[in-house]
Amino acid sequence: MKILKSNRTGLISACLSLMLVLTACGSGTEPSNTAGSSGDEYKFKLTHITQPSHVWHKTAEKFAEELNTRSDGRMTVEIYAAGQLGPEKDMVQQLETGALDFGIITNGYMSTRLESLNAWFMPFVFDNLEEATKARTTEPAKEMLKELDKQGLVGMDFMFAGNRHILMKQSNVLTPEDAKGKKVRILGSPAIQDFWTALGAGPTPMPLPEVYTSLQTGVIDGIDIDLDALATEKYYENAKYLTLSNHMTFPAVVVMSKASQSKLSAEDQTLVNEAMKAAVDWGVQEAVARESKNLEELKKMGIEIKEVSDRSAFSQVKEDIQKKYAEKDPLIKSFLETTKK
Repeated sequence: MKILKSNRTGLISACLSLMLVLTACGSGTEPSNTAGSSGDEYKFKLTHITQPSHVWHKTAEKFAEELNTRSDGRMTVEIYAAGQLGPEKDMVQQLETGALDFGIITNGYMSTRLESLNAWFMPFVFDNLEEATKARTTEPAKEMLKELDKQGLVGMDFMFAGNRHILMKQSNVLTPEDAKGKKVRILGSPAIQDFWTALGAGPTPMPLPEVYTSLQTGVIDGIDIDLDALATEKYYENAKYLTLSNHMTFPAVVVMSKASQSKLSAEDQTLVNEAMKAAVDWGVQEAVARESKNLEELKKMGIEIKEVSDRSAFSQVKEDIQKKYAEKDPLIKSFLETTKK
């Protein structure tokens, strides 16, 4: 009898153990909101709108390289360049849902979703690209990135393509009068629209893939452009008058899907952040170096290049727009105060 009792007790214990195991296994079939472990493998997707020769794509490649090395091959990045996944509006929607993991999104588009980002488009704040890149580490710039959290995005950093200049088909633009009546392609940003409207031009928002043909056929008279895009997109083939105006800078906002980030362990989140910072630090320096290199190449191509040496003619436009946007958002006001010479 003692033997039977012992066997029965052991059988009951075994059954209970089995039930616990089955229960635990069953709970694992449900979707989990918990972060993964630091040993998990990930294949991330990153998107942007520029050509593979552009500095943003090169920075994306640098990020993929850094992440792969730092994770010992656990983390890889698949890059979708040149708007393969649709316009930026679609890209951001995919980032919000976690269908995409990373995006290099133009500040032009992002400023339509977040008012404070218009700070980067305040006219005549920076004399050159190097000055502009230093502003990414200011407290107002960091606060702008934090505001993206409300949109299901993790603001990681700012990277740059170059300062904005003016390329025209017929003549240079050295004063506001030179811009009057001209149809100028712009990014769809409120601040950029206001700037060109104040100059008396006809600002024309247009997706990047349509610009080359529109410039070629005369749908537009010129473009508001950075030198890297001018060179990589070959716009110089259709317009020969380049004005070095440095009228504003042109960053991209580097974002990660909040849904994607939440799947990572704390250690892997740190690893991703460090890899991205290393890549963007590299990309910022590369953009500054390209600014000079692209200018030299454009000179060799016979482009007529002039520089706005006297900005006083643009003073009223500058003051009016900066005042308008500083009153709209305290971060813009703070950014202008921080960067004021």
